[in-house]
Amino acid sequence: MIRLENLTKIFTLEGQSKVVMKNVNLTFASGLSVALLGRNGAGKSTLLQMIAGTEAPTSGRIVSTGSISWPVGFAGSFHPELSGVQNIRFVARIYGVDTDELVDFVEDFAELGGHFHLPFRTYSSGMRSRLAFGVSMGIPFDTYLVDEVTSVGDAAFKSKSSSLFKARMKTAGAFVVSHSMGMVRDLCQVGVVLENGKLTYYEDINAAIKHHERNMGE
Repeated sequence: MIRLENLTKIFTLEGQSKVVMKNVNLTFASGLSVALLGRNGAGKSTLLQMIAGTEAPTSGRIVSTGSISWPVGFAGSFHPELSGVQNIRFVARIYGVDTDELVDFVEDFAELGGHFHLPFRTYSSGMRSRLAFGVSMGIPFDTYLVDEVTSVGDAAFKSKSSSLFKARMKTAGAFVVSHSMGMVRDLCQVGVVLENGKLTYYEDINAAIKHHERNMGE
């Protein structure tokens, strides 16, 4: 369960204020796969960061049960001088999971070959995405946070990423940000539309998509 209680987020820069969310109250049941829809700049990624705990709300709070992932595929916390395998071992120790099991899982999934043992700073953006997605999926969470991650890589990697994510969704929930409505329909059960600081919840994912597309057409 994840509950937003009087959640408000306002950014202020050079005297100008941007209201991302204002006094939002909403509860998401455990195990749901939720699409976060909205225009560019509406605050979807900011909401994910607040759920993850990496961004603080201006006021209000988020109450949750169960474990929540960092944004899936996020590679910003990897140390550039450590190799892929060394970064994985470090993450495994932080989250208390079996180090060797996680290394084996990511090595098989990411298919980085010899680069797996080279410094992370030498990786291309695609290689970084493969490593980061593998680490994210290799640790069992109750809720996964996904921000366009399955859009990276070639067709084969996209297919493998989507299949792996769907497998995880059999025992977990998710919050998904994606510009692909096909992906949203495929992965999500319900949807919320973020617009002008408000969240509108839809039990029917197609109704949420219609609302979002209407906003985008205006």
